[in-house]
Amino acid sequence: MKTVSRAYDTHAHAREAVAALEAAGVAAKDISLVANKCVSAEYDDVEKYPDAATGVGFGGALGGGAGLLASLGILTIPGLGPVLAAGWLVSVAVGAVAGAAAGGIVGALIDAGLSREHADVYSEAVRRGCTLVSARVADPESAKVQTMLDRYTPIDPVTRAGDYRREGWTGFDPKAPAYTLNEAEIERIRRA
Repeated sequence: MKTVSRAYDTHAHAREAVAALEAAGVAAKDISLVANKCVSAEYDDVEKYPDAATGVGFGGALGGGAGLLASLGILTIPGLGPVLAAGWLVSVAVGAVAGAAAGGIVGALIDAGLSREHADVYSEAVRRGCTLVSARVADPESAKVQTMLDRYTPIDPVTRAGDYRREGWTGFDPKAPAYTLNEAEIERIRRA
């Protein structure tokens, strides 16, 4: 098995990527999605969606049906804070706090085969409002899945790392307080 991961500036692109994966036959159990919960104020209110923690009804609110999106729930991942999440990667990230060398989401991504640099960038991207989609697929299918995920305008982790470094970022810090999106960032994500 190989893990293919992409981060998207818009939650809509990530949802489209998940739908394409499921339509191509990738099982929901082999797909993960992690999104900064502040991306959409509409889904930011747990009171409005009381079953969000279990995912009941919440995926429907996001436009999901019987697949992965139907199981989205709100949880806290160290270094990211509250996220909308579903899938195997989340279980590893939450469990990795005590076990993996790097811990949290970075450790889960490294354990899944990503380089440390890409794991750091993807984790920081989620912290700043992106949505991460990861799929576990058979090695022969990985190129097809990469091409499929690239259709939905993912970030370029090398370019994004450069952008972050120009701001003084040196790497993902899981001990940093949760990143809170400011209104300008939320508006940029919604328009993208």
